Amino acid sequence: MTRIVAISGSRREGSTTRTALRVALDAAGDAGAETDLIDLGAVDLPLYHPDEDAQGDSEALTRRVREADGVLAGTPVYRGSYSSTFKNFHDFCGSDEYANTAVGLLATAGGGSYGGTLEHLRSTFRNVHAWTVPDEVGIERASSKVATGGDPHDHPRITDDDLRRRTERLGRVVLEHAERMRG
Repeated sequence: MTRIVAISGSRREGSTTRTALRVALDAAGDAGAETDLIDLGAVDLPLYHPDEDAQGDSEALTRRVREADGVLAGTPVYRGSYSSTFKNFHDFCGSDEYANTAVGLLATAGGGSYGGTLEHLRSTFRNVHAWTVPDEVGIERASSKVATGGDPHDHPRITDDDLRRRTERLGRVVLEHAERMRG
């Protein structure tokens, strides 16, 4: 079975990023994928140190990515780029984790600008030999379009129909490309 893992680079409890990733991940699951969510706000991951082999949950987390066939990478937009939480995790990963992996990108913005964040993500994923799918999702004014609810077990919802369909499509496209890459 094809495995898709989503990585949420948000530490916020009511994260629009994590909720949107769940929508994409649910669509991949409905299409037949085995799914997994890495919530970087809920793990033990100290700042990356190049002289340390394993820190906190780093080995288990990188193994989950390495064993995935596809990745949905999501981050809130901070200062025109991705979150420091996502960057820190990404520093633990390399081409061993992402070689022959289809990656879909998602960015949630409090305002209206997410283009630079998606470009930064594409660039860093290319650097570790991942294959980013052509589809990507940017959500402007995310708090007005993504219903996070108070309970982490609430069903994720995107209230804008077009945006919800695009986010679901991202999950399915990552699955399709991951299946092709598996051969």
